[in-house]
Amino acid sequence: MKAILYIIAILATGGAAYFSFDHSVKFKAQQKVRIEAIETNRVVTANAEGTEKELKIEQGVLKTVKDQREETTQSIAALKSNETGLKRQVGELDGTLEEQNQEKASLQKTIEEIKLVLKELGNDVTLDNLAKKIDEVTENKKNLERQLEEKETLVAAAEKKLAKNKDEADRLTQIKMKRNVRISRNAMEAVITAVNQDWGFVVIGAGSNTGFTPQTSLLVKRDGRLIGRLRPSAIEPTQTIADIILESLAAGVRLQPGDRVILAKPASL
Repeated sequence: MKAILYIIAILATGGAAYFSFDHSVKFKAQQKVRIEAIETNRVVTANAEGTEKELKIEQGVLKTVKDQREETTQSIAALKSNETGLKRQVGELDGTLEEQNQEKASLQKTIEEIKLVLKELGNDVTLDNLAKKIDEVTENKKNLERQLEEKETLVAAAEKKLAKNKDEADRLTQIKMKRNVRISRNAMEAVITAVNQDWGFVVIGAGSNTGFTPQTSLLVKRDGRLIGRLRPSAIEPTQTIADIILESLAAGVRLQPGDRVILAKPASL
């Protein structure tokens, strides 16, 4: 019985030892697995942390790249804007350059013209003394203009005097012409071309063209002697019909064609 118990105890002890050993082996295996899992977890965690760190670095790099790209984009836009502005400035400069070239050509032409003028002015005129010469010419011009004004004043006075003298000459000419007309009238003699004794009128070969008027009093003469008077009754341009003033006739005298007619009263001079 003791042996059996002893065997059972040995078996129990062996079983326990076996189970303990087996459990120890399994524990060690599990411990090893756990340790390996922990190590793996640590490595994974470390890798994850490294990866996260690298991700953060990559994100930082990406952000930097994005920022740089944005800056580059802005720089490109600014450069394009500057390019447009520069092109505009270049166009403006080209226009300004063209204007300056034209002004230069015009200035060169003016210089050539000035040189020709200086050459005409004389060998003593140069660009250095041109201002002085211009002052001299300006002063001479002022003097000449002043003299011209004086001459124009004198000419105006002379023209007024001439106009006045002309008016006076015209007036005297008119007076002379009128006087000559009156003198010619005083010296005028007309001829009786027809006589009507029954009705007592004569026809004279002169009329209004000669100066006869209804108020003109006429004398009739023959051989230098006055033989009667006439009174105009109808006057035409080239002939006059005049009534015979019978009481003015000398006794036995009858007017005849060919008798001369003169003015009874000379025209006033």
